[in-house]
Amino acid sequence: MNSFGDALIGDWHRAVYAAVKATTLFLTAVVAFRLTERRTMAEFAPFDWVAAVAVGAIVGRTATATDASWLTGAAALLALLAAHAAITRLRFLPGVSRLVDPPLRILIHDGDVDRRALRRCGLTDADLDAVLHQHGHHGPAGIHLAIFETKGAVSILPAPPSAPPPPGGGGTGLRPRR
Repeated sequence: MNSFGDALIGDWHRAVYAAVKATTLFLTAVVAFRLTERRTMAEFAPFDWVAAVAVGAIVGRTATATDASWLTGAAALLALLAAHAAITRLRFLPGVSRLVDPPLRILIHDGDVDRRALRRCGLTDADLDAVLHQHGHHGPAGIHLAIFETKGAVSILPAPPSAPPPPGGGGTGLRPRR
């Protein structure tokens, strides 16, 4: 680099080539993602995030590398997306599912907070309180189950309201057939 301008701008031909490669890799990724299953970010499992980050790394690295062609990047991209699609389908096998998907964890059972499960999920008491508040609860009392789902969301199942005793003192509470 001979000057400050060279340090900032460099070889404009390489910049154009990088822009063309980035655009074509982006379009390749769009088409490849269009051919695979659609999932929103809220539905991402941990392995989906790994694939998304890896796709970004491939596109970013290949677009700016002078020693990597579009074909090299596209081959890596398609191989990664094929592996992702295979894992998505293999998750239906219990052994693969156990390896790929984190287990469900019971955080609250009948109002009692399982501190060990909370810690295993990487959640604090404040995190749990925030989730409970989002679901309209002021604390764990009155919660039948709070489940940490495989995708990181917490499902809240409130305790059923106490049923009043049936009229006539006992029985099943069902009306007789007429």
